[in-house]
Amino acid sequence: MADHRGAIENLLYTYAEAIDAGDYEAIGALFAHGAIADADGTPMVVGAQAVTALYTSTTRKYPDGTPRSHHVTTNPLIEIADDELSAVCRSRFTVFQQTEELPLQPIIAGSYTDTFEQVDGTWRFVERRMRPTLYGDLSKHLLIDVTPNQD
Repeated sequence: MADHRGAIENLLYTYAEAIDAGDYEAIGALFAHGAIADADGTPMVVGAQAVTALYTSTTRKYPDGTPRSHHVTTNPLIEIADDELSAVCRSRFTVFQQTEELPLQPIIAGSYTDTFEQVDGTWRFVERRMRPTLYGDLSKHLLIDVTPNQD
C-alpha cells in the first residue's frame, strides 16, 4: 500500500522549505495545477507563473536570497478519499523571522486547508486556503501591508 500520508506531508514541508529558501519558482511549481486561495476559497492566483509572481511581488528577499524566515507546519490532519485519488489536509503554521533589525520572533500564525489530487501515482496541490489568525510584525517579511481580519 502506498504511503499517501507521507507523500502529502512531504508536499506541506516542501512548500515551507521553498519559501524559507526564497525559491518562489519552486513554490510556483508546487501549484502548477493548483491555486492559492483566501480563507473562503476565493482563488488569488492559479498556476505556476501566477503563484511565482505573487510570492515575488509580496515576500521580501534579503541579500542572502532568502526572506530570513522559518515556516513551521504542524498538526497535519489528513483525510484521504475512499478512492485514494483526492485528499484534504488541515494544518497549522507559524512563521518565525530574524533580520538585522528584528530579533528572532514569531511574525504570523494560522491554518491551512489544502486539497490534493493524485494523478498517475503522484500527489499534487489543488488548492491552498490560508487563514492567518495571529499577527506580529510583518514589516520585514512582506512587501505589502496586511490588515488582520476582525471576524
